[in-house]
Parts: sequence; structure tokens; C-alpha cells
Amino acid sequence: MSIWARISDAIAALRKGDSLSDVFGKLRTPPERTVAFAIAVIALGAKMAKADGQVTRNEVAAFREVFHIPAREEKNTARLFNLARQDVAGFEDYARKIRNMYGDDEKAPLCELLEGLFHIAMADGQYHPREDEFLSRVAEIFGLDDRRFKNVRAQFVPGADRDPYEVLGVDPDMPLEEIRKHWRRLVRDTHPDAMLARGVPEEAVKLAEKRMIAINQAWDEISERA
Repeated sequence: MSIWARISDAIAALRKGDSLSDVFGKLRTPPERTVAFAIAVIALGAKMAKADGQVTRNEVAAFREVFHIPAREEKNTARLFNLARQDVAGFEDYARKIRNMYGDDEKAPLCELLEGLFHIAMADGQYHPREDEFLSRVAEIFGLDDRRFKNVRAQFVPGADRDPYEVLGVDPDMPLEEIRKHWRRLVRDTHPDAMLARGVPEEAVKLAEKRMIAINQAWDEISERA
């Protein structure tokens, strides 16, 4: 069964009265978590797009850049997007349910989801304070520390503070060779095959392009200082 058929099933379950807890309870393990990731981007993305008070065409278009939606599934996807974007109420509870799908050592998929939300937030060329509050709170619920949140924000928001050591998640006093090893590990983790193995939908792998650019820029800057 395709990812979009499973999304249609989830939407049907919600419309019949099933709770999000019931729906997500069936999507905890691969490959079903790929479906859950897609639903999370749709629903949280819609709620986040509404956080600044309006949903623009650019924000909707940005979602389509993340996911290629088959024509036959556009109506079902639109239903979920429209249901979720009514307002921002309830996003915290929804984010918690997503967080509970992953173990304490599984931060990468949650970070990738946060990147998808930033992609939508910046689609209109502006980063609204309410969007920052929304995304900061989502990151907190996901268990991503402030350093991780700032790193992702720096990838997407022009002018945001960006420390190359923070981007790589290393301390400035670490030996250069250790930093190099850490950089190489991040590059491996950002490889499309590694992301797909973590249950990230193929359509969403393109979000890693900005992260890879930031990782390599950070390494270049650090190595030039040495």
C-alpha cells in the first residue's frame, strides 16, 4: 500500500472519530513511521503556517516542494491540510504524540521534521516572531536542545546567528582531527540512503540539502581557522 493510500486511511479514521493517539498508535514502526512523518509535516506544517495569522500561497507551495502529491491524492491531502490549519490550537499535544513515536536516541527524524517546518515558514520570505515561538516550542517538545534549534534556524533564516562549531555540535577546544571525524559522521548521516533508512519519505530527503550545505560551510570555516 502506498504512502498516500495510508494517509487517506488515516484521514478516514480521523473523520470517523478516531483520536490522533489511536491513529499514531498504528504508525510507530517502519515503514509505517514514514506515513506518520508525512502526516506530521502536513498537519504541523499547516498549523505553523497559520501561526503568523495567515496561510499564504507560497507556504502551500512550499509544502508541495517537500512532497510530490499524486493527482489522485490531492483532495485527501488538502482535507488534512485544511483541517489542521484552522488555527494553532492543539499543536503542542500533536507534537508530543509525534515525539512519543521515537526513542530517546532517535533525534534525527525529529530534526528533519523541524527542517520541513522551517522550509514552510520561510516560504513567504519572512520569519514572523510567532513562527519563531511556534517552532521553538515544537523543538522543545521534540527534545531538541537550544543549540540544535539555533542550528536549524541558521540554515533557513537569513541573518540568524550561526556559529560553525554549534552547527557541527562540537566544542571549539576539540582537536581539529576530532572535529573532522564528527563532520564526516554528519555528512554520512545526511546521505539520502541514511535518511531513507530512518523512515524519512523520499520526497522529504531534499530538505537535507540545506543542512548539508551548512555542515560543509561550517567545516570549511573551522578548517580555515586552524
